[in-house]
Amino acid sequence: MMHYRPETIRFSLEDTDKAAAMLLKGGLVALPTETVYGLAASAEDGPALLMLYEVKKRDPDKASAVLVTGMEMVEKYCQNIPQGAYRLAEKYWPGPLTMILEDKGVVSPATTGEGDTLGVRCPNHPVTLAVIEKAGVALAAPSANPAGQPSPKTAQEVLDYFDGHMEGIIDGGPCALGVESTIVDLTGEEPVILREGAIPAQEILAVLREG
Repeated sequence: MMHYRPETIRFSLEDTDKAAAMLLKGGLVALPTETVYGLAASAEDGPALLMLYEVKKRDPDKASAVLVTGMEMVEKYCQNIPQGAYRLAEKYWPGPLTMILEDKGVVSPATTGEGDTLGVRCPNHPVTLAVIEKAGVALAAPSANPAGQPSPKTAQEVLDYFDGHMEGIIDGGPCALGVESTIVDLTGEEPVILREGAIPAQEILAVLREG
């Protein structure tokens, strides 16, 4: 486990390799997405995830969605993926849609909260996609705020919360949407919208019905 520095490293947009390397060493790095900033750790690194939950003051039994580069990466982490997931990914990814699928057991149990499902999302942000690609692992990246506080839409808001409590941050400017992703559970007989966010629930259900 990395020791916290008195000050968090501020990476430039070109420093995606350094940010990816830091995540692979067990560090926490705040990243911009199109919705809000996320505080990321490797989804396969149990100790880093426990540190992430501690920093966020978040219940470690609460599952965390992971950021991926697309359905190919989803196949590494999930099983029994329904066709509807591919249709939704084609239409909305990269974008503010989180899909709950059956977990394959590759990510750390700290990501799934010991459950058997995994939330996956492909963020519509070139910098964060580059970091995930270079790291080669899915990233657990809940919003970069202490539990109960507003989700941050700028790097400065993240630093106000966590400066010195995370290894690094990439400043990608203000987040475009500022609204969290819509979450759809595809593990049951029928799809269930768990949270309506940036994409209307009706739109998602309509795409799934098209099949």
